[in-house]
Amino acid sequence: MTAPLEENKRRSSRVFIKLPALVAGKNADGRSFRETTETIVVNAHGALFHLQAPLAMGAIVVVTNPATLEDQESRVVYIGGNSERGQRIGIEFLTPAPRFWGVEFPPADWPAKASSASSTSSSA
Repeated sequence: MTAPLEENKRRSSRVFIKLPALVAGKNADGRSFRETTETIVVNAHGALFHLQAPLAMGAIVVVTNPATLEDQESRVVYIGGNSERGQRIGIEFLTPAPRFWGVEFPPADWPAKASSASSTSSSA
């Protein structure tokens, strides 16, 4: 039985940011590939990016952050549409790594604090 839609909440905040990444593994044909790309979206549990290599759902890839040379073994969990930049591929880290991207993720109550801060500063 699947959970109702309102219970399918994300495990961590998403940040829309372009960061360099290196992705390596086996493509859908079983051939090794290694590709440099940029993220579209990142979170503490993975990322979304464009890749030229055709991948299968559930494929295991290694994602490297070139800034830190840290690696994360990851699983393909989303395969989106094709574009001139490649196919959109969503991955999840096999082990959560909130510091992998070097991004501070906003706290769950970020919108509430942002709204109250802007209303306070506009009334001053």
